[in-house]
Amino acid sequence: MKNILIVDDEPQMLDLISLYLSPEEYHCIKMSSAIDAIIYLESNPVDLILLDLMMPEMDGWEACKEMKKYWDTPIIMLTARTEKQDIVKGLNIGADDYISKPFDGEELVARIEAMLRRKKKSFEKIFFEGLSLDQESFELHYQEKEIAMTPKEFAMMNLFLQNQNKVFTRDHLINSIWGYGVTTEDRTIDSHIRNLRDKLRKSGFPAEEYLLTVWGVGYKWTGKDSN
Repeated sequence: MKNILIVDDEPQMLDLISLYLSPEEYHCIKMSSAIDAIIYLESNPVDLILLDLMMPEMDGWEACKEMKKYWDTPIIMLTARTEKQDIVKGLNIGADDYISKPFDGEELVARIEAMLRRKKKSFEKIFFEGLSLDQESFELHYQEKEIAMTPKEFAMMNLFLQNQNKVFTRDHLINSIWGYGVTTEDRTIDSHIRNLRDKLRKSGFPAEEYLLTVWGVGYKWTGKDSN
């Protein structure tokens, strides 16, 4: 069953959307605040987010921007605003689709299903110098031998391989792996990097050549196109 996070400050809209989706075997998590939704995402993965635009405290644009900083979950914006500039703004800050209120229940379900199909196709294997990272099975292999990893070590490895040559600060790694707003000490990151290097090294992969410390800043994975 797919988990759909619905964020709207109108209780009637939350109930209506749930009424459309529940018969299609979607599990609906209803939130009336974007801030509460972000807190929920820190420890609860979801498959898709339906996000209202006009909300108090934090509007949909700001919420979308924050969510896309740390999660790649598909976001469909729901709004009564249909001006072209509003639609373009939402898509430019990371929204994956846009549906105007009032909407038809069948159209909403169809849009969600299409988005989830695209998301499923986006899962892929990443190959690097004998390493093979499978985003769907959450497995990492080196020369066909599996390297046992914790979920956070796998998430860190996935982040590095997808962003080769990019320097990550410790704060960025904390927010990306542990979640937005989580308080974690820098040495926790250092400890995970140390464990990751050790596991790669024991598998035979030369971790010291690729997983580098950028002194005073953080860490990076040196890719094939690095000079």
